[in-house]
Amino acid sequence: MIQLREVISSLSLHHQPFPLPKTPLSLSLSLSLSLSLKVQMEVSSWEESVTASINTIYLLFSAYLVFVMQLGFAMLCAGSVRAKNAMNIMLTNVVDAVVGSISYYLFGFAFAFGEGSNSNPFIGTSFFALFSIPNDTYDYSFFLYQWAFAIAVAGITSGSIAERTQFTAYLIFSFFLTGFVYPIVAHWVWSSSGWLSASSSALLFGSGAIDFAGSGVVHLVGGIAGLWGSFIEGPRVGRFDAFGRPVQMRGHNATLVVLGTFLLWFGWFGFNPGSFDKILVAYPNTTGQGNWTGVGRTAVTTTLAGSTAGIITLFGRRLLIGHWDALDVCNGVLGGFVAITSGCSVVEPWAAIVCGFFAAWVLIGLNILALKLKFDDPLEATQLHGGCGAWGLIFTGLFAKEEFVIQAYNSGESGVERPYGVLMGGGWGLLGAQVVEVLVIAAWVSLTMGPLFYALHKLRVLRIAIDEEVAGLDISSHGGYAYAHQEENQPRFYADYVRIQSDQS
Repeated sequence: MIQLREVISSLSLHHQPFPLPKTPLSLSLSLSLSLSLKVQMEVSSWEESVTASINTIYLLFSAYLVFVMQLGFAMLCAGSVRAKNAMNIMLTNVVDAVVGSISYYLFGFAFAFGEGSNSNPFIGTSFFALFSIPNDTYDYSFFLYQWAFAIAVAGITSGSIAERTQFTAYLIFSFFLTGFVYPIVAHWVWSSSGWLSASSSALLFGSGAIDFAGSGVVHLVGGIAGLWGSFIEGPRVGRFDAFGRPVQMRGHNATLVVLGTFLLWFGWFGFNPGSFDKILVAYPNTTGQGNWTGVGRTAVTTTLAGSTAGIITLFGRRLLIGHWDALDVCNGVLGGFVAITSGCSVVEPWAAIVCGFFAAWVLIGLNILALKLKFDDPLEATQLHGGCGAWGLIFTGLFAKEEFVIQAYNSGESGVERPYGVLMGGGWGLLGAQVVEVLVIAAWVSLTMGPLFYALHKLRVLRIAIDEEVAGLDISSHGGYAYAHQEENQPRFYADYVRIQSDQS
């Protein structure tokens, strides 16, 4: 059989016919050749089908994990606000998912990954409303995975403007953010034609920006959007006293915060390792290595970065405030996850510990600065997702390992050379691209979301009235409180609230 394969290979290389004399032996040989070719084609087709099926299952499972993060966001947000606003913040998380689904289906996916004859480095131009999907490049499972990322961005921003925002504003900014602002950045960094992409044919600084799972594309975008929303709205009523000193407004349920943190931790195993898209990709010139080993390493670096940041936040806040604070530790853990998301697939486990260590101090420092500037973000989303996201991009430019970069972006192809981390001896190309990504994301989101929030503010559809804020959004906007037992001197139902307002007027 081996000799027959060699004969067939030789014939196909020289493009010459293979004349056989019409004898019983030649007929037997011809039949054997035909059967051999048929078996090889069937085996090859079967292997390709099995490989594609396993990769699709892996990507879909990762999409489900990322979607679970919406539940984590909902629980974290609900526990981090006061009880009188719990129903409101949970409803906004639902709105982020459902409105984001429609906008991303109609426009977002096309702007992010729409490639074709009119493809360009700035914006996608095809696949609107999933037209021509599936195709040779993308299928429904890829769309679902990217959709789960898109709705997470709006959830980040919602936390920054919690407890004082009109519900209409959520509908507007969520649609705009997931349908236009975020997809443009995703196209720059994750599309093969994007000008910042590490998979582009024209690599920026010979490297492209490495943002494997979205420290910049997802978290920095959401953080900067939240920064402008919170800044334009101003602090919550009573957040700072007459002398400008901060007044503590702690969330009402630590149980929900811890539950949300662990749900987000669980979902991050789809967020980071799932960004490989395919798990059955073998690396050449290695023994038993492929994307499956990269997936395992990515899960480890994610865990180590979050855990380290949590420990450092625990002791750091203990030194600053004098007691052990569970809520601060939860945010510290999430800050470590946000930071490692960019370089999770291209750094060693020990480097992930370094990432988490500095992410904790970035978060602690930005929280102190926010209080000094009288900036009010109830979920610390701007500091956590924006600050730690920016640090994560810089960290990747410092510690990315060349071998892992080639595995993540060139499937381990031998003979390939790419820029990698400065501190690993890889030159300045990668770090330069990472800095550019931080700057252009900050500029793009500021130029789009800043004017949107300002317009909503001028139209008086951004912030609720002071009396409604004091009463609580649940009773003033949503018909009643999330919990059955409330203070006796507060209205229990929307009708009671309306009657009290009428009496006062």
